[in-house]
Amino acid sequence: MTQTWIILGATSSIARAFARQVASLGHGVILAGRDMPDLQSMAQDCALRGAPYTATEAFDARKPLLFDGIVERLSAIEGQINAAVFVGSMPSQDQIDADPGLIEGMIADNFSGPAEFLQRLTPLLEQRGLGTIVGIGSVAGDRGRLGNYVYGAAKAGFHTYLSGLRNRLARSGAHVMTVKPGMVDTAMTWGLDGLVLVVPPEKIATDIMAGLKRQRNTVYSPGIWGLIMLIIRTIPEPIFKKLSI
Repeated sequence: MTQTWIILGATSSIARAFARQVASLGHGVILAGRDMPDLQSMAQDCALRGAPYTATEAFDARKPLLFDGIVERLSAIEGQINAAVFVGSMPSQDQIDADPGLIEGMIADNFSGPAEFLQRLTPLLEQRGLGTIVGIGSVAGDRGRLGNYVYGAAKAGFHTYLSGLRNRLARSGAHVMTVKPGMVDTAMTWGLDGLVLVVPPEKIATDIMAGLKRQRNTVYSPGIWGLIMLIIRTIPEPIFKKLSI
């Protein structure tokens, strides 16, 4: 059966690496984002790598009026429809402290916008009884930390949403996988201090593909972050409040 991936936030570094991998498997790709010339260039690259079908769509997590048109287009495509959500933004905690008005847009980018799109897409996957959703969260969502607790809160909300959606879609045969990357060498992290275990976007994409093969529910990437976050989550709150992490 043919498979087509709608990739939201397709011009992000991890999304680019992921798009190349699914294209090389012979899957169709619809690249969605804000930079249309860049998306067109990516679509040509995916076609050269083996994608039998490529297309581009304008997508902005803060503009939900665009969502119905994309879902309608997906409904007209035969076969298995999959979605991968790479949308996100990460203003620093200092920037948010100086301008709390940034919170609304960041929540739209990281949580409410993707969730609203997936709510519109879910009935299609239920109707067909198959399909996969990959949602990119973050280890920052596992516990509120001093340096990025607002961003972490947005990702935590998305994690919980994906967990509930996974429960719902499992009843119809579709699958939802949550991906929690650690530090990735992307434009989001350039210039940040204190980064450890930084990996290239290609590593995250490879871990996503491995998780899909095994039908994993949650994937930490790299895997060591699963252990790191387990330790961080189990630190008692009175001690955690004294730590600068």
